[in-house]
Amino acid sequence: MADQELSAERIQAAHRFREAEHQAAKGHLKEAIDLARDALEADPTFLEVRHWIAQQYEKSGDSRKAGIEYLEILHANHDDAVAWERLRALDPAAAERLERLHNIAPDPFVTQRTAAVDDADLDDLAGLLEVLKEKAYAYKLVPMIGRTHGIHAEPITFGLKMAHFYDEMRRNLERMEAATERVRVGAISGAVGTYAHVPPFVEQYVCEKMGLKTAPLSTQIVPRDYYAEFFTTIAIIGSSVEKMAVELRHMQRTEVGEAEEYFQKGQTGSSAMPHKRNPIGSENLTGLARLLRGYAISALENIPLWHERDISHSSVERVIGPDATILLDYMLQRLTNLYKNMVVYPERMEENLKLTKGLYHSEAVLLSLMRKGLTRQDAYKIVQKIAMHCYETKSDFVPELKGDPDLREWLSEEEIDRITSNDHYFEHVDRIFERVFER
Repeated sequence: MADQELSAERIQAAHRFREAEHQAAKGHLKEAIDLARDALEADPTFLEVRHWIAQQYEKSGDSRKAGIEYLEILHANHDDAVAWERLRALDPAAAERLERLHNIAPDPFVTQRTAAVDDADLDDLAGLLEVLKEKAYAYKLVPMIGRTHGIHAEPITFGLKMAHFYDEMRRNLERMEAATERVRVGAISGAVGTYAHVPPFVEQYVCEKMGLKTAPLSTQIVPRDYYAEFFTTIAIIGSSVEKMAVELRHMQRTEVGEAEEYFQKGQTGSSAMPHKRNPIGSENLTGLARLLRGYAISALENIPLWHERDISHSSVERVIGPDATILLDYMLQRLTNLYKNMVVYPERMEENLKLTKGLYHSEAVLLSLMRKGLTRQDAYKIVQKIAMHCYETKSDFVPELKGDPDLREWLSEEEIDRITSNDHYFEHVDRIFERVFER
């Protein structure tokens, strides 16, 4: 009955541990140790097994290996009294070094003060920027409809959409560089940050050797606002990734069809409906972004620790540190591949641009009437009346403008033709590109 209350991992580990004990009783030490290590692999928290391994080495006379096992136990739990006692007996020098380290830095892992960051995420951002820049210039003047609130608004170009993503990811690269630099701090300032038992030059020396800056002031640990900024930056980048993923998902919708994820021959889109080509890559990234935002919340909650330190942050960071950085690395690489291999349909963009039969010119007409002297309210009423008629009857906007007597009091046919040309929508594309790409 007791086994039913244990995790599956602990049950599996316990079975292997029993086998190890049987082998040890037969005098088969190597086989016993191997089985015990299998038990630890199944459940690394099963410290009783590591104690047992150390004891087996002691019994066999191998004090060196026994000492190593006790060191491993103390790395996992530096308050293990039995391990301390046995290590002092087997290897007094090693025990003294570990005690000295614990006295100057109570956390047994000094490197946990640093949040060592792999530069892979920075490289991934740079690679994504290259792809986005290439796409922006390739589709610089390919027209499409811009949408606000999900509704057709005014024309843009697909290149401008890519340039927008480029500019946002460039800011993300700058954020990541700044956060990565700021988080490269270390501290060996004693139990409460007063250097009472170790002078500051030791901290300075160690940090320089590790490529870190010293925190101007620390307690038992580096203040966690350093880390919170780093993880929040990761979350911001994750949200930008989601933004691009959601955009691609929208463009791939059947009724939009302007772009889609690359779909290779023989690929399964839906296990139930063979006709479907689902945007599974983008959907995957949308979900993963939620994890990164959750990690950021956890990092923020690590800031208000008790007094000069409690240990509530430690378990959190052991999870979110590797998970967040590795996950962002994966997400950026996947997004880069999605956009690099994305299939674009300019002809469908053109079809969608014509879908509302010119209604997207409504603002241009509104502003032209105001320039003629009408109040905004009066001009809005005239244009909206014509626009709603076109919506309901599916009529072309420009002929209806020319046939409306209220509007014709203010605008000639030639003026209407000029106002409803698409040229002015793309007049400043070159200037925008200069601002984005020639900084």
